[in-house]
Amino acid sequence: MKWDKLLSAVRDRRKLARITAEAVVRSILLMFFTRLGSLNALGQTGGNRSFWRGWLGGPLPSPDTIGRVACLIDPQGVRDIAHQVYDRLKRGKGLPPPPHGLIAGILDAHESHATYNRHCNGCLERTVHTANGDRTQYYHRVVALSLATRDLYVQLDAEPMLPGEDEVAAALRLLDRVIERYPRAFDLIAADALYADGRFFRWAQQHGKYAMAVLKDDRRDLMQDAQRLFADMPPTTVREGTYSRECWDLEGFTTWPQAGGPVRVVQAREKRLVRRQLDGQVEEKVSNWYWVTTLPQKVASSGVIVRLGHGRWGIENEGFNELANKWCADHVYRHESQAMLVFWLLAQICLNIFAAFFRRNLKPALRAAVTMLHVTRLVQACLYRPPARAPT
Repeated sequence: MKWDKLLSAVRDRRKLARITAEAVVRSILLMFFTRLGSLNALGQTGGNRSFWRGWLGGPLPSPDTIGRVACLIDPQGVRDIAHQVYDRLKRGKGLPPPPHGLIAGILDAHESHATYNRHCNGCLERTVHTANGDRTQYYHRVVALSLATRDLYVQLDAEPMLPGEDEVAAALRLLDRVIERYPRAFDLIAADALYADGRFFRWAQQHGKYAMAVLKDDRRDLMQDAQRLFADMPPTTVREGTYSRECWDLEGFTTWPQAGGPVRVVQAREKRLVRRQLDGQVEEKVSNWYWVTTLPQKVASSGVIVRLGHGRWGIENEGFNELANKWCADHVYRHESQAMLVFWLLAQICLNIFAAFFRRNLKPALRAAVTMLHVTRLVQACLYRPPARAPT
């Protein structure tokens, strides 16, 4: 990807900088691509001067310099890089929709760390009741939006929660920015039960997007109306091997006026036969799900609603869990709110590029023979490879 121009456009607040913001961003990107996990581990590769001269045009900045400059970098320049990645994937037909034809933007929040000892101006606070009394805990949380395409989850953007606000308020601020940069990237926005909130549904209606959220007892009137009506109608049943699903589906509910219009409720009772690991006995597990959405039945069937609802877990499995456990994005490289956002956005960019490379560029036979971690270690080996000697 040709991103030299975008990297050179990243700015920070320093007036006379000896080490450019581009050099710092390039260093952080390589740290994430190689999954080193810390700035100190990155700093120990500075002895490979020939590599860093080729990548940065000069020596590797010290870990302290990288952390200090990250506090001053404008996140908008980093978001421009993320948009370029999305644009290249879109133009290259690398983001096909799922079989049902709807691309969902999935909203969720992630808590990167929590501590009792250190805090900054951007820290959120909560009181934790312990055996030794109440303690104030400090933590950071970001709200992220990802795209669920056919076989690739793309991390679009993230927004930190600010002290004194709830998750939905941060999500709406994120959506206001995303809808300007990615107006046609997704057809609907799916989220968990926290987003069964009138503010979220009204925003989606005002911007021409469908909304969908898990429905729980918080919306008691809507839930009770749906349960009463579903009790008198036969379900639609689907059976696939040891799995069966019963669906009830009605639209036109006006019990929840805060949503800004009629909504649709879908219930799915899913049964699955599983073998217990302890004694080998087969037992039936039953789960009951409710979703509230503005998607009409003529656009999405009950089965599509269920697939969209369960597809929301992708932001956890292929987004947050992957970033935290494999890409070390939860590590506190610098405990400062803007620096933490910059590191998180750069980690998302690296995950998008690497996942697209692995799934779109590698041949199926090679993908079956190697893991993503193996490919990462091949990239990491470039940092430790000694320079080639000139022929004597």
